[in-house]
Amino acid sequence: MNTLKELYNYRQMIFSLVRKDLRGRYKGSVLGFLWTFINPLFQLIVYTIAFSFILPSPIDKYYLHLFVALIPWIFFSSSIQGGANSILAAKDLVSKIYFPREVIPISYVTSCFVNMLLTFIIIFIVVIFSGVGLNPAAIACLPLIMLVEYVMALGLAMFFSAVTVFFRDMEHILSIITMAWIYLTPVLYPIDMISDPKIQKLFYVNPMTSVIVAYRDILYYAKVPDFSTLLIAVGFGIFCLIFGWLMFSKLKKHFAEEL
Repeated sequence: MNTLKELYNYRQMIFSLVRKDLRGRYKGSVLGFLWTFINPLFQLIVYTIAFSFILPSPIDKYYLHLFVALIPWIFFSSSIQGGANSILAAKDLVSKIYFPREVIPISYVTSCFVNMLLTFIIIFIVVIFSGVGLNPAAIACLPLIMLVEYVMALGLAMFFSAVTVFFRDMEHILSIITMAWIYLTPVLYPIDMISDPKIQKLFYVNPMTSVIVAYRDILYYAKVPDFSTLLIAVGFGIFCLIFGWLMFSKLKKHFAEEL
């Protein structure tokens, strides 16, 4: 409770760091913040050309099928990989002044989350113009899935950011893990492609499977996600946050001497 109270007192610092990170992403570029929208738009154009003409997929509107899952995945993987290095990147700040160390991973993951929210403007436009449409009941579930993914990403970012302070190779290991992780998550393919029910159940051990399936149900199939999918996602999200928070709290006491 004391940590939560401290974080509330330092909320302005979190807002400042988030704003600084968002402004710094494309600092010095001509188009600046517009790249937030241009990047996903060009990704969509590339996927449309690739999977409509070069490698045609049997899945209807495969570019959309992929896009609505890929954007949340990019947020998740960026949060973990960048978050893992967040304490090291702010070592001068950490070693010189006192503030709740949780501020660093929270601000980093939040800036990635805000970037994803802005990208969703492109997703909504594409979904509407693709003819799929938006189901109001399904869209009402979207904030919950976004919150669950944010909580999950934050928990893992806190864990890995703390571990990386003591084990610097972790950031390189994570790049390999996330590269493999995307293929074990139904981002590039539908979960139904796995015909064996037992293997399909094993895929749900992956915390991101239920999240990606829920996003795709809402934005591609325009339906309310299955209740069990939502429950699994919420459960994983809470577990990741509690685990990451506890590990961070235990290790942060020794940050200064390691940095």
